[in-house]
Amino acid sequence: MKHSALTFATLTLAGALAACQPTPDPKAEAAAQAAAQEQAAGAMAKEFEAAYSAQNWELARAHGDVLMAKYPSSAAAAGIETRYNEVKDKATQAREARRLAALWTYQSQPVEKGDQISASLYAKDYVDTDGSGARPVQLIFRDRPDWGRSSYLVLEKGDFDCYGGCKVKLKVDDAEPKRVDASRPKTDEAIAMFIEDEMMLWKTVKGAKVIAIEFPVKAGGTRTAVFEVGGLDPSKMPEWN
Repeated sequence: MKHSALTFATLTLAGALAACQPTPDPKAEAAAQAAAQEQAAGAMAKEFEAAYSAQNWELARAHGDVLMAKYPSSAAAAGIETRYNEVKDKATQAREARRLAALWTYQSQPVEKGDQISASLYAKDYVDTDGSGARPVQLIFRDRPDWGRSSYLVLEKGDFDCYGGCKVKLKVDDAEPKRVDASRPKTDEAIAMFIEDEMMLWKTVKGAKVIAIEFPVKAGGTRTAVFEVGGLDPSKMPEWN
């Protein structure tokens, strides 16, 4: 009986204390929530600014995306808006530059009289050179101590119709195509065709975004290989520059 009375008294006291507590102020609660959101947005903005200062455009874009998605109406979002719009374009450009650079392969290997170095990439699209289906076409720049410098195309199937020499069409970006000398060596080691003026082609590639080479094939007619060359790193072939 005493226990029940004590419990009742405790509950009565708790209820009385609760009744004495002030009623929460909705405006104060909203203000506190807004302040917390501004604080979180501000922290994200600092991360954005750090990446922006480091010119890490893709990371800055990522921080900006999160900030704009979570706190679009914040003062922090308004504060970075101009730079965020700038970063979106720069991040796209950086991603494209990285993609283009990754298209190239650079190799160095020892040969009898020194090192052979090369830079190569595959055509943007496969090409059907003999009617058996589309396959890769490769463009290679090679520098070998005992053979010298060369530039050439390599096929996986079919063959070039260029034994004894021929003219191929070279188109650079939006310019009109021009005819350049080429030749197919009499060898079975590779299905290759040399572009005779390798230094002209190298200098052309260094300043271009896209080149297209139209070449004759034994299957009849011509084929065209398109190369996205804009990601070339000339420093990988230092003697060519």
